[in-house]
Amino acid sequence: MQPITSIVAACSAFLLFSLSAVQVQAQTGTEPQESQVQPAPDRGPNEGEGPFDRLVIRGATLINGDGGMPVGPVDIVIENNRIEAVEVVGAPGVPIDKKKRPEPGTREIDARGMYVMPGFIDNHVHTGGVPKAPEAEYIYKLWLAHGITTVRGVPFGPLEWSISEKARSASNAIVAPRMVSFHRMGSGEEWKDRSIRTAEEAREWVRYAKKKGVDGLKLGAHRPDIMAALIDEANTLGMGQTAHLGQRGVARMDALDAAKLGMTGMTHFYGLFEALYEDHDVQPWPLDINYADEQDRFGQVARQWNMIAEPGSEGWDAVIDEFLQQEFFINPTMTIYAAGRNVEFARTSPWHDSYTLPGMMDYYSASRSDHGAYWYYWTTADEVAWRNFYSRWMAFLNDYKNQGGRVTVGTDAGYIYKLYGFSYVEEMELLQEAGFHPIEVIRAATLHGAEEIFEPQGKPIEYGLIQEGLLADLVIVDENPLENLKVLYGTGAVKLNEATGKAERIGGVKYTIKDGIVYDAKKLLEDVAEMVKAAKDNQQDSVAGGAP
Repeated sequence: MQPITSIVAACSAFLLFSLSAVQVQAQTGTEPQESQVQPAPDRGPNEGEGPFDRLVIRGATLINGDGGMPVGPVDIVIENNRIEAVEVVGAPGVPIDKKKRPEPGTREIDARGMYVMPGFIDNHVHTGGVPKAPEAEYIYKLWLAHGITTVRGVPFGPLEWSISEKARSASNAIVAPRMVSFHRMGSGEEWKDRSIRTAEEAREWVRYAKKKGVDGLKLGAHRPDIMAALIDEANTLGMGQTAHLGQRGVARMDALDAAKLGMTGMTHFYGLFEALYEDHDVQPWPLDINYADEQDRFGQVARQWNMIAEPGSEGWDAVIDEFLQQEFFINPTMTIYAAGRNVEFARTSPWHDSYTLPGMMDYYSASRSDHGAYWYYWTTADEVAWRNFYSRWMAFLNDYKNQGGRVTVGTDAGYIYKLYGFSYVEEMELLQEAGFHPIEVIRAATLHGAEEIFEPQGKPIEYGLIQEGLLADLVIVDENPLENLKVLYGTGAVKLNEATGKAERIGGVKYTIKDGIVYDAKKLLEDVAEMVKAAKDNQQDSVAGGAP
């Protein structure tokens, strides 16, 4: 099988080349710029069914992304790649009224007892990297297997590679979610030998990116005049923005500063806590701190948790009010930092054995050269600081949501023990821990994620709800995710079988429908598990054969 062959070859390369030869730390970002991965192979004849002239999903309970009450049974009609009708055909406990049912389809799914939701949207992703995850197919299938039908790359990879994969996904030439492509200032072949030193040069690059097909900007904590130019030009051209306001520049550009310039949204937490300081202007770092030492960087940032305004205080509410006035999106990506509060769980998560490539596990292990592998000597005190940090972070997110702010779901997976797809479900669980009702979690994952993509473009959403006329992106599961979000994990949730007296795993996404094409989520996971097994076998053979 060609995809496995490519994984094997790349994993052999891992044994021959060190990561330091292919990794260069981005100037202002959270992710390193790694060698581009192999593009996904063309979609095979047995990969996904459809789209169909008329697909009918019958008898499901609908959990829509609008925050409304679930309803069922419903029949959903999809014609080609559009939702044509959503019909309530009965009530629980009584026979379905056949007169209310839509006409038969050319393909039907019996979804009685199942739950259907809009396809999930991950608004912070990257597409692997060599050597840790060298094949795009591996990542795309993990996303789709978890119901993720749209991903926003920040970026996926190099600009030209990203735009090519985006187009292939849009035409369904590959097995992949929809792809929304955001890029950093200065990306693109034509700009690789240019530096951006003036506001006008920044504007020129934004215009260039727009012409190349870029959808929006991934911003850092740029100096104020450059930041203002980037945001203004992007807004003029209908391009969204999200920002990682890194610690090296946040003293001049925190989240409040950026929002006032018109920035449409932020990712992570950088710049948020700094905007909430009361008795400090900068974090009082240890005097020997070094940003290039990642245990310093990630260990110390959590220790600002008790330096910010108290929840409900004047300073706290002032930041929320400004964000609300700006209609500001927050894409927190709590999952990517969650290992900081319990590294042993992250390291031993149950999905690693079957679904995490050996190159990824090697990359995650303590290293001074691999980004996010900062476990040089991680202590209980570090974890306590991160737990306290999460308490304040979650309180802000919940307060912002309760006052009408929009929080979306993103992962930044591929670092710090976080695996594509699985980390998305963890992010949903973290939002529930923060105080979101499960229905609010589903809304964050669907409607609000779509609004973050489309509003800066001045367009109505094209997906994010199960609604007549929208694109047919849906998730179907056997178990009720509102009762237990864990049933969305590819490994399912553990439940005692009362009949047998034994624990068993239930759940996992059953079908992911992207653009009217029906994918068997369990089959996608089988493909991934086969890739991982082949990579492990090849690594063992290489070691046994004496490869250097």
